[in-house]
Amino acid sequence: VLKLFKLLHRTRQEVFKNDTRALEAARQKINEEFRNNQDETSEEKINELLKIGSDVEVILRTSVIQAVHTDSDKIVLIPRKDLLQDNTPYLDKPTKK
Repeated sequence: VLKLFKLLHRTRQEVFKNDTRALEAARQKINEEFRNNQDETSEEKINELLKIGSDVEVILRTSVIQAVHTDSDKIVLIPRKDLLQDNTPYLDKPTKK
């Protein structure tokens, strides 16, 4: 449980870097969820909560992109390096190498 708690906070710091409002909101939500379930004794329920927590961590790490308003009608996306993938061109008829 502690390992997941630390992992969620590390992921939060990476995903919301330089965004103090989002960092604080995520910190509060993570702490609140763990505090609300700290007295849970059912092994089945604990495993279910751990699964949810690890799923949330994966979604944060792989799906969240920061954006910054630059003008009234423009937004600049700030993708992390681990989100960027090589762009492979589409071919109707693949060639053999």
